[in-house]
Amino acid sequence: MTEKLKFGLIGAGGIAQAYAQAFEKSMIAQLVAVVDVRPEAAQALAERLNCQSFDSYQTMAESLELDAVIICTPPVTHRDISVYFLDRKIHVLCEKPLSVDVNSAIEMVDTAARNGVILTMASKFRYVEDVIRAKSLVMSGVLGEIVLFENAFTSRVDMSSRWNSKPAISGGGVLIDNGTHSIDIMRYFLGALAEVQVIEGKRIQSLDVEDTVRIFAKSASGVVGNVDLSWSINKELDSYIRIYGSQGTISIGWKESKYRQSSSPEWIKFGNGYDKVQAFTSQIENFSKAILGQEALLITPQDSIASVEVIEAAYKSMNQTQWTGVSYDSLKVLGFTTAPTNGDKAFASAS
Repeated sequence: MTEKLKFGLIGAGGIAQAYAQAFEKSMIAQLVAVVDVRPEAAQALAERLNCQSFDSYQTMAESLELDAVIICTPPVTHRDISVYFLDRKIHVLCEKPLSVDVNSAIEMVDTAARNGVILTMASKFRYVEDVIRAKSLVMSGVLGEIVLFENAFTSRVDMSSRWNSKPAISGGGVLIDNGTHSIDIMRYFLGALAEVQVIEGKRIQSLDVEDTVRIFAKSASGVVGNVDLSWSINKELDSYIRIYGSQGTISIGWKESKYRQSSSPEWIKFGNGYDKVQAFTSQIENFSKAILGQEALLITPQDSIASVEVIEAAYKSMNQTQWTGVSYDSLKVLGFTTAPTNGDKAFASAS
């Protein structure tokens, strides 16, 4: 058997724990070091995986011969850490979002190309088996023409003390955090997105960033998509993706995935739901095989940049949203003086 690729893991927070489980299953990649600015966190994870720990990524890079690194640090750090390793000709798998702005994303991709190494953005849902099977079903034509795409990532989470809600570190709120997944998935199914509009919901958690948004998008081919993102509500849905076509519907769920053609009353199950460890393991395997020249990247550099571009456009839309007021002039013509607020009983007649 060929010697496994040697990986360094930068960041020992929550997402790193999922990568740890994936490395335990990988047949072609092994974790040889963990880095965190909190030495005790790095050491604890390293002990579990029987590898070395460091308190700086520079020290790790100077101490070990690495094939690749996985960056699991807050978004504002992604550009600097990625460029550092890419310039050392070390392959980089960077957690989403790739960066907090388009210019940084372009620099990262250019640096990888200049040094002849691979850079890709981690986006776990693209590696979920049910999502990949659903894409195959869509491409087969069983749904007919795709008309509408729906996605929801909503759950009640106290974000008051988490870095994800600190804009100087995260680059934004739920839109850049969960929304990066949504945009990547939508592009996977619909292709290039031509237009996007975002409406922010009421801020429940008194954060400096948005905690609930709705995204409306239209693909270059004219398919409409809408996405609900929230840290403050739970929509209690069995599925997180629904795709509606002229001849059927696909439902990708947390516990099972299924589709139904309009000509049949029966749903056909095609998947067993979301498996986090499977998704992370498949992500590492695809990245590793791309390094070895055995497989194409599932998420290309172009995909990574496009994701950042759409999120940047989404924030521009959210911050510039212009609502069209409803005048209710027709009611005034009929003699009513108050706009309807709660059904016909709320109308006040001028007579």
